[in-house]
Amino acid sequence: MDKQAVNPWQWQDNFSFSQAVAVSGGTQTLYCAGQAAISAEGQPLHPDDMAAQLGLALANLETVLHQSRYDWPHVVRLTVYTVDFDRLFQHYGLLEAKLANTSPKPVVNLLGVNRLVFPELLVEIEATAVK
Repeated sequence: MDKQAVNPWQWQDNFSFSQAVAVSGGTQTLYCAGQAAISAEGQPLHPDDMAAQLGLALANLETVLHQSRYDWPHVVRLTVYTVDFDRLFQHYGLLEAKLANTSPKPVVNLLGVNRLVFPELLVEIEATAVK
């Protein structure tokens, strides 16, 4: 499989994402549902704590990836939903750390929403991975 970043500009490098990723020769694609700060029993955790919620959402996404025999370098697209951009950006380094060893950087879309499935949730992340 070959993945190639399509970046007509360079400003996105400051935020650890690509404008587009062209994939050829991939044989499998994994579409992950949105992952949030939800326990294994389906209960929301860490109300009003963006750092803890973002960390657990990333950990839950990583669990789904690993269960399917994928890892962060396979991720080509992330969509991050948040009810509070300002608080998300204060902890964006948690996401950047997960993407540190990805090449090319995945496409990342940040979307503001009024609320998520549970009102105490602040962030949710979905992914597409290929290998």
